[in-house]
Amino acid sequence: MTVRPEPADLSEEIVAAAKVSKAWPFEEARKIIARLERRGGKDEVLFETGYGPSGLPHIGTFGEVARTTMVRHAFRVLTDDKIPTRLLCFSDDMDGMRKVPENVPNQELLRENLGKPLTRVPDPFGTHDSFGAHNNARLRAFLDAFGFEYEFASATDYYLSGRFDQILIRVAERYQAIMDVMLPTLGEERQATYSPFLPISPATGRVLYVPMKDVNPSDGTITFDDEDGREVTLPVTGGRVKLQWKPDFGARWAALDVDFEMFGKDHLSNQPVYDRICKVLGGEPPEHFVYELFLDDKGEKISKSKGNGLTIDEWLTYASPESLSLFMFQKPKTAKRLYFDVIPRTVDEYFAHVAAFGRQDAAAQVNNPTWHIHSGAPPVINMPVSFALLLNLVSASNAETADVLWAYISRYAPGVTPAAAPELDRLVGYAIRYYEDFVRPKKVFRAPDELEREALAALDAKLATLPKDADAATIQDAILDVARGFERYLDPKRKGPDGGPGVSGLWFQALYQTLIGQDQGPRFGSFVALYGIDETRLLIEKALAGELVAVSAKQ
Repeated sequence: MTVRPEPADLSEEIVAAAKVSKAWPFEEARKIIARLERRGGKDEVLFETGYGPSGLPHIGTFGEVARTTMVRHAFRVLTDDKIPTRLLCFSDDMDGMRKVPENVPNQELLRENLGKPLTRVPDPFGTHDSFGAHNNARLRAFLDAFGFEYEFASATDYYLSGRFDQILIRVAERYQAIMDVMLPTLGEERQATYSPFLPISPATGRVLYVPMKDVNPSDGTITFDDEDGREVTLPVTGGRVKLQWKPDFGARWAALDVDFEMFGKDHLSNQPVYDRICKVLGGEPPEHFVYELFLDDKGEKISKSKGNGLTIDEWLTYASPESLSLFMFQKPKTAKRLYFDVIPRTVDEYFAHVAAFGRQDAAAQVNNPTWHIHSGAPPVINMPVSFALLLNLVSASNAETADVLWAYISRYAPGVTPAAAPELDRLVGYAIRYYEDFVRPKKVFRAPDELEREALAALDAKLATLPKDADAATIQDAILDVARGFERYLDPKRKGPDGGPGVSGLWFQALYQTLIGQDQGPRFGSFVALYGIDETRLLIEKALAGELVAVSAKQ
Protein backbone atom coordinates (compact mmCIF):
# COMPACT_ATOMS: atom_id res chain seq x y z
CA MET A 1 0.00 0.00 0.00
CA THR A 2 1.26 3.45 -0.89
CA VAL A 3 -0.37 6.51 0.63
CA ARG A 4 -0.23 9.06 -2.15
CA PRO A 5 1.34 12.41 -1.19
CA GLU A 6 -1.11 14.31 -3.39
CA PRO A 7 -4.70 13.82 -4.47
CA ALA A 8 -5.29 11.77 -7.59
CA ASP A 9 -6.66 13.52 -10.66
CA LEU A 10 -10.24 14.33 -9.73
CA SER A 11 -13.23 14.74 -12.00
CA GLU A 12 -15.76 17.50 -11.50
CA GLU A 13 -18.28 14.85 -10.46
CA ILE A 14 -15.97 13.53 -7.75
CA VAL A 15 -15.25 17.01 -6.38
CA ALA A 16 -18.95 17.86 -6.36
CA ALA A 17 -19.77 14.61 -4.59
CA ALA A 18 -17.00 15.20 -2.06
CA LYS A 19 -18.46 18.58 -1.10
CA VAL A 20 -21.67 16.96 0.13
CA SER A 21 -20.30 13.59 1.29
CA LYS A 22 -21.00 12.63 4.88
CA ALA A 23 -17.99 10.31 5.10
CA TRP A 24 -16.23 11.17 8.35
CA PRO A 25 -12.93 12.37 6.77
CA PHE A 26 -14.88 14.99 4.82
CA GLU A 27 -16.80 16.02 7.93
CA GLU A 28 -13.51 16.61 9.74
CA ALA A 29 -11.99 18.43 6.76
CA ARG A 30 -14.94 20.84 6.72
CA LYS A 31 -14.25 21.72 10.36
CA ILE A 32 -10.69 22.67 9.43
CA ILE A 33 -11.94 24.81 6.55
CA ALA A 34 -14.35 26.58 8.90
CA ARG A 35 -11.45 27.13 11.32
CA LEU A 36 -9.41 28.80 8.60
CA GLU A 37 -12.33 31.02 7.67
CA ARG A 38 -12.69 32.14 11.29
CA ARG A 39 -9.00 33.00 11.43
CA GLY A 40 -8.91 34.79 8.13
CA GLY A 41 -6.88 32.14 6.33
CA LYS A 42 -3.45 30.64 6.81
CA ASP A 43 -0.41 29.97 4.65
CA GLU A 44 -0.13 26.35 5.76
CA VAL A 45 -2.28 23.80 7.59
CA LEU A 46 -0.58 21.57 10.15
CA PHE A 47 -1.91 18.11 10.98
CA GLU A 48 -0.33 16.42 13.98
CA THR A 49 -0.31 13.00 15.58
CA GLY A 50 1.21 12.28 18.97
CA TYR A 51 3.09 9.14 19.95
CA GLY A 52 4.22 8.00 23.38
CA PRO A 53 7.26 5.75 22.83
CA SER A 54 7.08 4.09 26.25
CA GLY A 55 6.53 0.74 24.52
CA LEU A 56 6.75 -0.73 21.06
CA PRO A 57 4.51 0.92 18.43
CA HIS A 58 1.13 -0.77 18.17
CA ILE A 59 -1.73 -0.75 15.71
CA GLY A 60 -3.37 2.23 17.35
CA THR A 61 -0.35 4.31 16.44
CA PHE A 62 -0.63 3.29 12.80
CA GLY A 63 -4.37 3.98 12.91
CA GLU A 64 -3.85 7.53 14.09
CA VAL A 65 -1.50 8.32 11.20
CA ALA A 66 -3.68 6.51 8.65
CA ARG A 67 -6.85 8.25 9.78
CA THR A 68 -5.20 11.66 9.91
CA THR A 69 -3.88 11.05 6.40
CA MET A 70 -7.45 10.36 5.27
CA VAL A 71 -8.63 13.67 6.74
CA ARG A 72 -5.68 15.46 5.17
CA HIS A 73 -6.53 14.05 1.76
CA ALA A 74 -10.19 15.01 2.17
CA PHE A 75 -9.12 18.57 3.07
CA ARG A 76 -6.94 18.83 -0.01
CA VAL A 77 -9.79 17.64 -2.22
CA LEU A 78 -12.25 20.14 -0.74
CA THR A 79 -9.76 23.01 -1.09
CA ASP A 80 -8.54 22.00 -4.54
CA ASP A 81 -5.10 21.45 -2.98
CA LYS A 82 -4.50 25.21 -2.90
CA ILE A 83 -3.40 25.36 0.74
CA PRO A 84 -0.12 23.60 1.62
CA THR A 85 -0.42 20.94 4.33
CA ARG A 86 2.00 19.10 6.58
CA LEU A 87 1.61 16.04 8.78
CA LEU A 88 3.83 16.07 11.85
CA CYS A 89 4.26 12.80 13.78
CA PHE A 90 5.40 13.98 17.20
CA SER A 91 7.08 11.60 19.64
CA ASP A 92 6.94 12.45 23.35
CA ASP A 93 10.28 10.75 23.84
CA MET A 94 11.47 13.07 26.61
CA ASP A 95 8.87 11.63 29.00
CA GLY A 96 10.26 9.81 31.99
CA MET A 97 9.93 6.02 31.84
CA ARG A 98 7.44 5.32 34.63
CA LYS A 99 7.20 1.54 34.31
CA VAL A 100 8.96 -1.27 32.47
CA PRO A 101 7.03 -2.68 29.49
CA GLU A 102 6.29 -6.37 29.86
CA ASN A 103 7.07 -7.28 26.25
CA VAL A 104 10.73 -6.21 25.92
CA PRO A 105 14.02 -7.92 26.92
CA ASN A 106 16.57 -6.86 29.58
CA GLN A 107 13.95 -5.91 32.16
CA GLU A 108 16.54 -5.30 34.89
CA LEU A 109 18.41 -2.80 32.69
CA LEU A 110 15.23 -0.83 32.26
CA ARG A 111 14.35 -0.99 35.96
CA GLU A 112 17.72 0.57 36.76
CA ASN A 113 16.79 3.55 34.57
CA LEU A 114 13.21 4.18 35.67
CA GLY A 115 12.35 7.85 35.79
CA LYS A 116 14.85 8.93 33.15
CA PRO A 117 13.71 10.45 29.82
CA LEU A 118 13.12 7.69 27.30
CA THR A 119 15.93 9.04 25.15
CA ARG A 120 18.33 8.59 28.08
CA VAL A 121 17.23 5.03 28.89
CA PRO A 122 19.56 2.40 27.34
CA ASP A 123 18.07 0.40 24.50
CA PRO A 124 17.18 -3.08 25.85
CA PHE A 125 17.48 -4.44 22.31
CA GLY A 126 21.03 -3.07 21.96
CA THR A 127 20.44 -1.60 18.50
CA HIS A 128 20.05 2.14 19.20
CA ASP A 129 21.39 4.85 21.45
CA SER A 130 18.32 4.74 23.67
CA PHE A 131 14.99 3.00 24.24
CA GLY A 132 13.20 6.06 22.90
CA ALA A 133 15.37 6.07 19.77
CA HIS A 134 14.67 2.35 19.26
CA ASN A 135 10.90 2.81 19.45
CA ASN A 136 11.02 5.91 17.28
CA ALA A 137 12.96 3.98 14.66
CA ARG A 138 10.41 1.16 14.73
CA LEU A 139 7.60 3.63 14.18
CA ARG A 140 9.38 5.48 11.37
CA ALA A 141 10.40 2.29 9.60
CA PHE A 142 6.81 1.13 9.56
CA LEU A 143 5.37 4.44 8.38
CA ASP A 144 8.08 4.73 5.72
CA ALA A 145 7.42 1.21 4.46
CA PHE A 146 3.87 2.14 3.51
CA GLY A 147 4.53 5.49 1.95
CA PHE A 148 2.97 7.86 4.47
CA GLU A 149 3.94 11.43 3.75
CA TYR A 150 4.89 12.88 7.13
CA GLU A 151 7.58 14.66 9.10
CA PHE A 152 8.91 13.04 12.24
CA ALA A 153 9.47 15.19 15.31
CA SER A 154 11.22 14.24 18.54
CA ALA A 155 10.30 16.08 21.75
CA THR A 156 13.89 15.63 22.90
CA ASP A 157 15.16 17.37 19.76
CA TYR A 158 12.63 20.18 20.08
CA TYR A 159 13.48 20.80 23.75
CA LEU A 160 17.26 20.50 23.37
CA SER A 161 17.48 22.56 20.17
CA GLY A 162 15.60 25.48 21.67
CA ARG A 163 12.55 25.19 19.41
CA PHE A 164 10.36 25.19 22.52
CA ASP A 165 12.31 27.85 24.40
CA GLN A 166 9.91 30.66 23.57
CA ILE A 167 6.82 28.74 24.70
CA LEU A 168 8.62 27.57 27.87
CA ILE A 169 9.43 31.16 28.80
CA ARG A 170 5.78 32.02 28.17
CA VAL A 171 4.77 29.20 30.52
CA ALA A 172 6.98 30.80 33.17
CA GLU A 173 5.41 34.20 32.50
CA ARG A 174 1.87 32.78 32.71
CA TYR A 175 2.64 30.22 35.35
CA GLN A 176 -0.18 31.19 37.72
CA ALA A 177 -2.78 31.23 34.94
CA ILE A 178 -1.78 27.65 34.05
CA MET A 179 -1.89 26.63 37.71
CA ASP A 180 -5.41 28.10 37.87
CA VAL A 181 -6.38 25.75 35.04
CA MET A 182 -4.69 22.69 36.47
CA LEU A 183 -5.25 22.82 40.24
CA PRO A 184 -9.06 22.38 40.17
CA THR A 185 -8.53 19.12 38.24
CA LEU A 186 -6.26 17.64 40.93
CA GLY A 187 -6.76 16.11 44.36
CA GLU A 188 -5.73 18.01 47.48
CA GLU A 189 -2.48 16.09 47.97
CA ARG A 190 -1.42 16.49 44.34
CA GLN A 191 -2.26 20.20 44.40
CA ALA A 192 0.33 20.72 47.14
CA THR A 193 3.22 19.49 44.95
CA TYR A 194 2.03 20.16 41.39
CA SER A 195 3.96 22.19 38.86
CA PRO A 196 3.63 22.26 35.05
CA PHE A 197 7.45 22.21 34.92
CA LEU A 198 9.28 18.89 35.29
CA PRO A 199 13.00 19.52 35.80
CA ILE A 200 15.59 16.98 34.73
CA SER A 201 17.68 16.25 37.83
CA PRO A 202 21.30 17.38 37.35
CA ALA A 203 22.28 14.73 39.89
CA THR A 204 20.44 11.62 38.68
CA GLY A 205 19.15 12.50 35.20
CA ARG A 206 15.60 11.57 36.21
CA VAL A 207 12.47 13.55 35.42
CA LEU A 208 11.38 15.08 38.73
CA TYR A 209 7.81 15.56 39.92
CA VAL A 210 8.58 18.17 42.56
CA PRO A 211 7.02 21.46 43.67
CA MET A 212 8.60 24.71 42.56
CA LYS A 213 10.14 26.91 45.26
CA ASP A 214 10.33 29.77 42.79
CA VAL A 215 9.43 30.51 39.17
CA ASN A 216 11.21 33.61 37.91
CA PRO A 217 9.73 34.79 34.59
CA SER A 218 12.17 37.69 34.28
CA ASP A 219 15.17 35.42 33.83
CA GLY A 220 13.27 32.27 32.81
CA THR A 221 14.38 30.04 35.68
CA ILE A 222 12.84 27.68 38.21
CA THR A 223 14.09 26.73 41.67
CA PHE A 224 13.41 23.41 43.36
CA ASP A 225 14.96 20.80 45.64
CA ASP A 226 16.80 18.02 43.80
CA GLU A 227 16.58 14.37 44.86
CA ASP A 228 19.61 14.76 47.12
CA GLY A 229 17.95 17.66 48.96
CA ARG A 230 20.07 20.40 47.43
CA GLU A 231 18.33 23.50 46.14
CA VAL A 232 18.82 23.90 42.38
CA THR A 233 18.00 26.73 40.00
CA LEU A 234 17.71 25.87 36.29
CA PRO A 235 16.76 27.75 33.13
CA VAL A 236 13.51 26.46 31.67
CA THR A 237 15.17 26.49 28.24
CA GLY A 238 17.64 24.24 26.45
CA GLY A 239 16.12 20.91 27.45
CA ARG A 240 16.79 21.25 31.17
CA VAL A 241 13.10 20.91 31.95
CA LYS A 242 10.05 19.54 30.20
CA LEU A 243 6.35 20.10 30.73
CA GLN A 244 3.81 17.88 32.44
CA TRP A 245 1.80 15.96 29.85
CA LYS A 246 -1.40 18.03 30.06
CA PRO A 247 0.33 21.42 29.80
CA ASP A 248 2.62 19.89 27.19
CA PHE A 249 -0.37 19.15 24.93
CA GLY A 250 -1.63 22.73 25.04
CA ALA A 251 1.83 24.27 24.87
CA ARG A 252 2.78 22.24 21.80
CA TRP A 253 -0.43 23.26 20.03
CA ALA A 254 0.31 26.90 20.79
CA ALA A 255 3.99 26.68 19.87
CA LEU A 256 3.45 24.93 16.54
CA ASP A 257 0.01 26.39 15.66
CA VAL A 258 -1.47 22.93 15.10
CA ASP A 259 -4.73 22.87 13.10
CA PHE A 260 -5.88 19.27 13.57
CA GLU A 261 -5.08 16.47 15.98
CA MET A 262 -7.04 13.34 16.81
CA PHE A 263 -6.72 11.31 19.96
CA GLY A 264 -8.37 8.43 21.78
CA LYS A 265 -11.40 8.63 24.02
CA ASP A 266 -9.17 8.29 27.08
CA HIS A 267 -8.12 11.92 26.44
CA LEU A 268 -11.67 13.22 26.13
CA SER A 269 -12.04 14.39 29.73
CA ASN A 270 -8.71 16.24 29.47
CA GLN A 271 -9.46 17.96 26.17
CA PRO A 272 -10.89 21.11 27.84
CA VAL A 273 -7.70 21.35 29.92
CA TYR A 274 -5.48 21.09 26.82
CA ASP A 275 -7.59 23.71 25.08
CA ARG A 276 -7.57 26.18 27.96
CA ILE A 277 -3.80 25.93 28.38
CA CYS A 278 -3.33 26.49 24.66
CA LYS A 279 -5.43 29.66 24.93
CA VAL A 280 -3.59 30.84 28.06
CA LEU A 281 -0.38 30.63 26.05
CA GLY A 282 -1.82 32.67 23.19
CA GLY A 283 -2.74 29.86 20.81
CA GLU A 284 -5.98 28.60 19.32
CA PRO A 285 -6.70 24.92 20.00
CA PRO A 286 -6.77 22.72 16.91
CA GLU A 287 -9.81 20.92 15.59
CA HIS A 288 -10.16 17.61 17.39
CA PHE A 289 -11.38 14.17 16.40
CA VAL A 290 -11.89 11.79 19.30
CA TYR A 291 -11.89 8.11 18.35
CA GLU A 292 -12.95 5.11 20.39
CA LEU A 293 -10.31 2.82 21.85
CA PHE A 294 -9.48 -0.63 20.55
CA LEU A 295 -10.26 -3.61 22.74
CA ASP A 296 -8.54 -6.97 22.98
CA ASP A 297 -10.26 -10.36 22.79
CA LYS A 298 -11.40 -9.98 26.41
CA GLY A 299 -12.90 -6.54 25.84
CA GLU A 300 -10.09 -4.76 27.67
CA LYS A 301 -8.36 -1.63 26.41
CA ILE A 302 -5.20 -2.32 24.39
CA SER A 303 -2.04 -1.20 26.18
CA LYS A 304 1.48 -0.75 24.79
CA SER A 305 3.01 -1.80 28.09
CA LYS A 306 0.87 -4.94 28.46
CA GLY A 307 1.31 -5.90 24.82
CA ASN A 308 -2.27 -7.22 24.63
CA GLY A 309 -4.27 -7.11 21.43
CA LEU A 310 -2.67 -7.20 18.00
CA THR A 311 0.66 -5.69 17.06
CA ILE A 312 1.33 -4.16 13.68
CA ASP A 313 3.59 -7.05 12.71
CA GLU A 314 0.99 -9.63 13.73
CA TRP A 315 -1.74 -8.15 11.55
CA LEU A 316 0.64 -7.95 8.60
CA THR A 317 1.63 -11.60 9.05
CA TYR A 318 -1.93 -12.67 8.24
CA ALA A 319 -3.35 -9.86 6.11
CA SER A 320 -2.51 -6.87 3.96
CA PRO A 321 -1.94 -3.30 5.16
CA GLU A 322 -4.91 -2.27 3.03
CA SER A 323 -7.19 -4.43 5.16
CA LEU A 324 -5.71 -2.85 8.27
CA SER A 325 -6.46 0.60 6.85
CA LEU A 326 -10.05 -0.49 6.22
CA PHE A 327 -10.36 -1.55 9.86
CA MET A 328 -9.16 1.93 10.84
CA PHE A 329 -11.60 3.66 8.50
CA GLN A 330 -14.69 1.80 9.68
CA LYS A 331 -16.67 3.38 12.53
CA PRO A 332 -13.80 5.17 14.26
CA LYS A 333 -16.12 6.40 17.01
CA THR A 334 -17.24 2.88 17.91
CA ALA A 335 -15.21 0.65 20.27
CA LYS A 336 -14.05 -2.41 18.32
CA ARG A 337 -12.34 -5.64 19.22
CA LEU A 338 -8.93 -5.68 17.60
CA TYR A 339 -7.96 -9.31 17.63
CA PHE A 340 -7.06 -12.10 15.24
CA ASP A 341 -10.62 -13.18 14.54
CA VAL A 342 -11.49 -9.84 12.89
CA ILE A 343 -8.90 -10.34 10.16
CA PRO A 344 -10.66 -12.68 7.69
CA ARG A 345 -13.87 -10.63 7.62
CA THR A 346 -11.96 -7.36 7.18
CA VAL A 347 -9.88 -8.79 4.34
CA ASP A 348 -12.97 -9.88 2.41
CA GLU A 349 -14.72 -6.58 3.08
CA TYR A 350 -11.75 -4.73 1.60
CA PHE A 351 -11.88 -6.66 -1.67
CA ALA A 352 -15.67 -6.28 -1.79
CA HIS A 353 -15.28 -2.50 -1.57
CA VAL A 354 -12.56 -2.55 -4.27
CA ALA A 355 -14.78 -4.60 -6.57
CA ALA A 356 -17.75 -2.28 -6.00
CA PHE A 357 -15.81 0.92 -6.71
CA GLY A 358 -15.76 0.59 -10.49
CA ARG A 359 -19.52 0.08 -10.61
CA GLN A 360 -20.36 3.08 -8.44
CA ASP A 361 -21.27 6.64 -9.33
CA ALA A 362 -19.25 9.55 -7.94
CA ALA A 363 -21.43 9.97 -4.86
CA ALA A 364 -20.92 6.35 -3.86
CA GLN A 365 -17.23 6.36 -4.76
CA VAL A 366 -16.31 9.16 -2.34
CA ASN A 367 -18.07 7.23 0.41
CA ASN A 368 -16.31 3.99 -0.51
CA PRO A 369 -13.63 3.25 2.14
CA THR A 370 -11.05 2.33 -0.51
CA TRP A 371 -11.28 5.83 -2.00
CA HIS A 372 -10.02 7.17 1.34
CA ILE A 373 -7.54 4.35 1.92
CA HIS A 374 -5.88 4.95 -1.47
CA SER A 375 -6.23 8.76 -1.55
CA GLY A 376 -8.75 8.80 -4.37
CA ALA A 377 -7.14 6.13 -6.56
CA PRO A 378 -8.23 2.61 -5.52
CA PRO A 379 -6.60 -0.24 -7.44
CA VAL A 380 -8.48 -2.47 -9.86
CA ILE A 381 -8.31 -6.00 -8.46
CA ASN A 382 -10.10 -9.12 -9.63
CA MET A 383 -10.38 -11.41 -6.61
CA PRO A 384 -12.13 -14.61 -7.74
CA VAL A 385 -11.76 -16.33 -4.35
CA SER A 386 -12.50 -14.86 -0.93
CA PHE A 387 -10.20 -15.18 2.08
CA ALA A 388 -12.90 -17.17 3.90
CA LEU A 389 -13.10 -19.63 1.00
CA LEU A 390 -9.32 -19.99 0.93
CA LEU A 391 -9.32 -20.81 4.64
CA ASN A 392 -11.89 -23.54 4.04
CA LEU A 393 -9.89 -24.82 1.10
CA VAL A 394 -6.74 -25.03 3.21
CA SER A 395 -8.74 -26.83 5.88
CA ALA A 396 -10.31 -29.39 3.57
CA SER A 397 -7.20 -30.05 1.49
CA ASN A 398 -4.69 -29.92 4.37
CA ALA A 399 -2.59 -27.74 2.09
CA GLU A 400 0.71 -26.60 3.55
CA THR A 401 2.08 -24.91 0.44
CA ALA A 402 0.75 -22.35 -2.02
CA ASP A 403 1.22 -24.79 -4.92
CA VAL A 404 -1.46 -27.09 -3.54
CA LEU A 405 -3.97 -24.26 -3.24
CA TRP A 406 -3.14 -22.91 -6.68
CA ALA A 407 -3.93 -26.31 -8.22
CA TYR A 408 -7.50 -25.95 -6.98
CA ILE A 409 -7.73 -22.24 -7.84
CA SER A 410 -6.49 -22.75 -11.41
CA ARG A 411 -9.08 -25.45 -11.99
CA TYR A 412 -11.82 -23.25 -10.52
CA ALA A 413 -10.74 -20.12 -12.43
CA PRO A 414 -8.87 -21.15 -15.61
CA GLY A 415 -6.22 -18.67 -16.65
CA VAL A 416 -5.77 -17.25 -13.16
CA THR A 417 -2.14 -17.74 -12.12
CA PRO A 418 0.12 -16.34 -9.40
CA ALA A 419 1.78 -14.07 -11.97
CA ALA A 420 -1.52 -12.84 -13.38
CA ALA A 421 -3.13 -12.38 -9.94
CA PRO A 422 -0.43 -11.24 -7.48
CA GLU A 423 -2.98 -10.03 -4.94
CA LEU A 424 -4.61 -13.46 -4.87
CA ASP A 425 -1.19 -15.07 -4.55
CA ARG A 426 -0.48 -12.84 -1.56
CA LEU A 427 -3.85 -13.84 -0.10
CA VAL A 428 -2.98 -17.52 -0.51
CA GLY A 429 0.11 -17.04 1.66
CA TYR A 430 -1.87 -15.18 4.30
CA ALA A 431 -4.53 -17.92 4.33
CA ILE A 432 -2.00 -20.71 4.91
CA ARG A 433 -0.37 -18.84 7.82
CA TYR A 434 -3.69 -17.86 9.37
CA TYR A 435 -5.05 -21.40 9.10
CA GLU A 436 -1.99 -22.96 10.69
CA ASP A 437 -1.95 -20.55 13.64
CA PHE A 438 -5.63 -19.95 14.38
CA VAL A 439 -7.91 -22.42 12.58
CA ARG A 440 -6.10 -25.75 12.83
CA PRO A 441 -5.63 -25.60 16.65
CA LYS A 442 -9.40 -25.15 17.12
CA LYS A 443 -10.48 -27.57 14.42
CA VAL A 444 -12.76 -30.31 15.80
CA PHE A 445 -14.84 -32.63 13.60
CA ARG A 446 -18.19 -33.81 14.90
CA ALA A 447 -19.60 -37.19 14.00
CA PRO A 448 -22.94 -36.92 12.17
CA ASP A 449 -26.03 -38.23 13.95
CA GLU A 450 -28.38 -40.67 12.23
CA LEU A 451 -30.47 -38.05 10.45
CA GLU A 452 -27.33 -36.17 9.39
CA ARG A 453 -25.88 -39.37 7.99
CA GLU A 454 -29.01 -39.78 5.89
CA ALA A 455 -28.82 -36.15 4.74
CA LEU A 456 -25.12 -36.41 3.88
CA ALA A 457 -25.75 -39.56 1.87
CA ALA A 458 -28.51 -37.75 0.00
CA LEU A 459 -26.16 -34.84 -0.65
CA ASP A 460 -23.52 -37.22 -1.97
CA ALA A 461 -26.04 -38.72 -4.37
CA LYS A 462 -27.20 -35.28 -5.48
CA LEU A 463 -23.65 -34.07 -6.15
CA ALA A 464 -23.02 -37.21 -8.23
CA THR A 465 -25.70 -36.01 -10.68
CA LEU A 466 -24.07 -32.64 -11.28
CA PRO A 467 -21.58 -31.96 -14.07
CA LYS A 468 -17.98 -31.63 -12.90
CA ASP A 469 -17.88 -27.98 -14.00
CA ALA A 470 -21.13 -26.96 -12.26
CA ASP A 471 -20.90 -23.39 -10.99
CA ALA A 472 -21.34 -22.30 -7.37
CA ALA A 473 -24.96 -21.20 -7.82
CA THR A 474 -25.98 -24.56 -9.32
CA ILE A 475 -24.23 -26.43 -6.53
CA GLN A 476 -25.81 -24.22 -3.87
CA ASP A 477 -29.27 -24.91 -5.30
CA ALA A 478 -28.57 -28.65 -5.18
CA ILE A 479 -27.47 -28.40 -1.54
CA LEU A 480 -30.67 -26.53 -0.68
CA ASP A 481 -32.78 -29.09 -2.53
CA VAL A 482 -31.35 -31.87 -0.38
CA ALA A 483 -32.08 -29.95 2.83
CA ARG A 484 -35.73 -29.45 1.87
CA GLY A 485 -36.24 -33.19 2.11
CA PHE A 486 -35.58 -33.15 5.87
CA GLU A 487 -37.99 -31.50 8.30
CA ARG A 488 -35.17 -30.64 10.72
CA TYR A 489 -33.69 -28.26 8.17
CA LEU A 490 -36.87 -26.40 7.22
CA ASP A 491 -37.32 -22.85 8.45
CA PRO A 492 -40.91 -21.55 8.25
CA LYS A 493 -39.64 -18.00 8.74
CA ARG A 494 -37.92 -18.22 5.36
CA LYS A 495 -39.57 -18.79 2.00
CA GLY A 496 -38.38 -21.36 -0.49
CA PRO A 497 -38.66 -20.98 -4.27
CA ASP A 498 -42.04 -22.72 -4.26
CA GLY A 499 -43.41 -20.48 -1.52
CA GLY A 500 -42.95 -23.15 1.13
CA PRO A 501 -40.51 -23.12 4.08
CA GLY A 502 -36.94 -22.16 3.36
CA VAL A 503 -33.78 -23.87 4.59
CA SER A 504 -32.55 -23.38 8.14
CA GLY A 505 -28.99 -22.46 8.99
CA LEU A 506 -28.82 -25.73 10.95
CA TRP A 507 -28.17 -27.52 7.66
CA PHE A 508 -25.09 -25.52 6.82
CA GLN A 509 -23.88 -25.66 10.41
CA ALA A 510 -24.09 -29.45 10.21
CA LEU A 511 -22.13 -29.47 6.94
CA TYR A 512 -19.35 -27.32 8.37
CA GLN A 513 -19.15 -29.18 11.67
CA THR A 514 -19.02 -32.64 10.11
CA LEU A 515 -17.04 -31.95 6.91
CA ILE A 516 -14.78 -28.96 7.71
CA GLY A 517 -14.45 -29.07 11.50
CA GLN A 518 -15.80 -25.53 12.02
CA ASP A 519 -19.10 -24.02 13.11
CA GLN A 520 -19.61 -21.80 10.07
CA GLY A 521 -18.13 -20.48 6.85
CA PRO A 522 -18.97 -18.85 3.50
CA ARG A 523 -21.56 -20.21 1.08
CA PHE A 524 -21.05 -23.95 0.94
CA GLY A 525 -21.83 -24.07 -2.77
CA SER A 526 -18.91 -21.72 -3.41
CA PHE A 527 -16.64 -23.93 -1.36
CA VAL A 528 -17.67 -27.07 -3.31
CA ALA A 529 -17.13 -25.29 -6.63
CA LEU A 530 -13.61 -24.33 -5.54
CA TYR A 531 -12.69 -27.59 -3.82
CA GLY A 532 -14.29 -29.83 -6.43
CA ILE A 533 -17.39 -32.03 -6.52
CA ASP A 534 -15.44 -35.30 -6.42
CA GLU A 535 -13.26 -34.01 -3.58
CA THR A 536 -16.34 -32.96 -1.60
CA ARG A 537 -17.94 -36.37 -2.12
CA LEU A 538 -14.75 -37.92 -0.75
CA LEU A 539 -15.06 -35.68 2.33
CA ILE A 540 -18.61 -36.94 2.83
CA GLU A 541 -17.39 -40.52 2.51
CA LYS A 542 -14.72 -39.91 5.16
CA ALA A 543 -17.22 -38.22 7.48
CA LEU A 544 -19.64 -41.15 7.20
CA ALA A 545 -16.81 -43.61 7.82
CA GLY A 546 -15.68 -41.73 10.95
CA GLU A 547 -12.26 -40.93 9.46
CA LEU A 548 -12.50 -37.15 9.99
CA VAL A 549 -13.41 -37.53 13.66
CA ALA A 550 -10.52 -39.98 14.07
CA VAL A 551 -8.06 -37.48 12.58
CA SER A 552 -9.41 -34.77 14.87
CA ALA A 553 -8.93 -36.98 17.92
CA LYS A 554 -5.25 -37.50 17.08
CA GLN A 555 -4.46 -33.77 16.89
